[in-house]
Amino acid sequence: MRRLLVGLLAVTTLALAAACDPKDPNAGRQPDFVAAPTDQPVPAPASSAPEPSAEPSPSVVPSPTKKPTSSPTPAGCPQGEYQKVVEQALATLGGYGTVTVDGKQSAADCAAIKKFQKRFDIRPVNGKAGPLTRSVSQRLVKSKPSSCNAGNALTACIDLTNQTTWIMSGGKVIYGPTVTRTGMAGYTTPTGSYTIHDRQTKNWSTDWDVWLPLWQRIVEGKGFHTTTTYIHNSSIGSHGCVNLLPVDSQKYWNTLKSGTAVKIFGRRPGT
Repeated sequence: MRRLLVGLLAVTTLALAAACDPKDPNAGRQPDFVAAPTDQPVPAPASSAPEPSAEPSPSVVPSPTKKPTSSPTPAGCPQGEYQKVVEQALATLGGYGTVTVDGKQSAADCAAIKKFQKRFDIRPVNGKAGPLTRSVSQRLVKSKPSSCNAGNALTACIDLTNQTTWIMSGGKVIYGPTVTRTGMAGYTTPTGSYTIHDRQTKNWSTDWDVWLPLWQRIVEGKGFHTTTTYIHNSSIGSHGCVNLLPVDSQKYWNTLKSGTAVKIFGRRPGT
């Protein structure tokens, strides 16, 4: 009986030894971690770094763009070679807007020069202080009312030297000065004191086969009338008449009357 018990104990010991196979050292042990189910997200490890700010770091804030110290030349309004001379003339004449006499083009200077060019039909109207704009402005500045000797009567003054004209009354200028173009070489406009006569809204010149709008005779076949060509074409001139821009011709027609005094003085350059 004792031998039977010893045999059974030996068999039991061998069976227990087979359950712990040394080739599988992890057999019967719990794993170090349990994998999360595949349908659940794996949480990211916590980080101690702060989240980025919505505002950029002061070290990367761009510096503000520096504004130019001077205004650029206005587009389409270039600076002319006689900028300061024209600025000074317009400031002296007045009536064309704000002008800064510094020889530098600005938006205000440009607008004033364009207004001047438009008034006197200087082409093109581009705001550039070029030779023609300079010439016209200087002629107007140099026109002196005192040189007309008009007295107090209504008088039309014609300055042949500066190729300008104006109207006076009571010893003061009531219109102008403005530009004119008188007789060219061989057809000079005579100097002297005259009066207006023979006024016609449209006179036919039999000598030159042309209509003369708003005609006001001064002496012989010479008188005021609206120009029929570009008044600033100085290579030609009238045949003794006093050419006027349309706006000036209309003003002279409305202001002067038959018997109004006319004073012509000076000498047109080149005659």
